[in-house]
Amino acid sequence: MGGWRAARAAAGVTFAALVTTACFASKTDLDQLRDEVNTVRAENSAADSARAMQMAQILSALRAVNDTLASLNVRVTRVRSESQSALRDISNQILQLQEASGQSQQRIQEMRAAFEQRMRAMTPPSPPPVANGTAPDTTRPVQDAPGPNELFQMGRDQLSRGGNSAARAAFADLLARYPDSELAPDAQFFLAEALAGEKKAAAADSAYATVVTKYPTSLRAPTALYKRGVAAQRAGRTTTAKRTFNDVIRLYPESDEAALARERLRAMT
Repeated sequence: MGGWRAARAAAGVTFAALVTTACFASKTDLDQLRDEVNTVRAENSAADSARAMQMAQILSALRAVNDTLASLNVRVTRVRSESQSALRDISNQILQLQEASGQSQQRIQEMRAAFEQRMRAMTPPSPPPVANGTAPDTTRPVQDAPGPNELFQMGRDQLSRGGNSAARAAFADLLARYPDSELAPDAQFFLAEALAGEKKAAAADSAYATVVTKYPTSLRAPTALYKRGVAAQRAGRTTTAKRTFNDVIRLYPESDEAALARERLRAMT
């Protein structure tokens, strides 16, 4: 009996020791766990702080970039506005120069016509037939006939007034009397214009064609060829019109008429 009690007491002491040991082990684990949690929290806090600083730096950089872009946009807008204004000024100056040039050329033409008219007025008329009935020398030029500039000015004046028939006669006279004149290409072109004004489509087309074939390097040639295409298109001759517009592009690719011909062709497809 006494031995059993002693064994029982020893067992109780052993259990208490085990319980005490288990309690001490759990407390140690909890402390370690607490330390680890605190360490993780500290690390997370430090990482969050670092990320916050990085984000602040990124936001600051973005604001700087936005400010730079806004400044550049303002500068680009100002430069674009100034460039457009400068281009408008240049365009206006070019137009003014072209107008002045056109006016100067017109004025020179009028002065040349007036000079020829004065010279003709100062030249004595052709001599009458001699007494024995012999006709005068007809191989000499007729000094009292209008000069090329005078005829050209007469034709332009008549054309501007709508006197197509009189204009046509003046241009035809110029071409017949002075075929080698520097005004011949323009006279041929305006002869075609006068015929077109008289609604003589076939004759006008032929006159325009003569400008291209006889004076292919003149400034009037691409315009004459383009007008042939426009007339053919209006008359419903689509195939001829397309061929003519393509000829304008092929023969005079850098001309304004070539650009107009391309537009016509695009609209016809």
